[in-house]
Amino acid sequence: MAIHTERPYTRRPVIFLLEKGKNMTLSNPLTIVVMLFALFGVIFLIMAIIALKKRKLFGTSVNFVIALLMLSLSALFGTLSIAIQGYHALTREELATIVKVQPVGEQKFMARFTMPDGSVKVFSIAGDQLYVDAHILKWKPLANIFGLHTSYELDRVAGRYADLDDEKTKVRTVYTLSKDRPLDIVKLRRRYAILKPLLDAEYGSATFINTNSTEEFRVMVSTTGLLIRKTGKENSQ
Repeated sequence: MAIHTERPYTRRPVIFLLEKGKNMTLSNPLTIVVMLFALFGVIFLIMAIIALKKRKLFGTSVNFVIALLMLSLSALFGTLSIAIQGYHALTREELATIVKVQPVGEQKFMARFTMPDGSVKVFSIAGDQLYVDAHILKWKPLANIFGLHTSYELDRVAGRYADLDDEKTKVRTVYTLSKDRPLDIVKLRRRYAILKPLLDAEYGSATFINTNSTEEFRVMVSTTGLLIRKTGKENSQ
């Protein structure tokens, strides 16, 4: 069982979500785009109301249609902002988490994850190796204009057995590293064709390493995927 209050991973829809900080702020270009479209929508809506009062039906119709378009685009980009929340922008190789592993028995070890935001997650894992995977989103150049760049989110941690027979027959431990999300960017992408020009690819990347001694590792992520490096810190606990 996990020491941290994380639940073991269950098969559920994978949720994808955003940005470089904890909350959506004005420093996020996508937020500015949302606000601009909303502002234009309100302006054209006011113009439509004024034209209606002057009984200019054509002007009313045109302004009302444009207002609906602006507000729809604002809603679209607002949904994208929420649907990618939790993902971290990835422009170079960067630290995803620091993991300290400590064997506690035969084919059993503890894994302590220290995330970049300072939060800590500890798991009791069965196996010979530590396995970590992540989801990576790659956006098309058009989306880059709105502040959407290649991004990632750690998804699962599990134990991996070196021997295939052990992998088939022995206890499996899998936990989730991601968080429950209100929206799924991949499902939105599949449901709405308008998003097709924005999202280029969604794929998974995984890495694993032996855990036969107490060591500390850096899990790094780049545009090519995950990798693990030793920090050089060892403990004899």
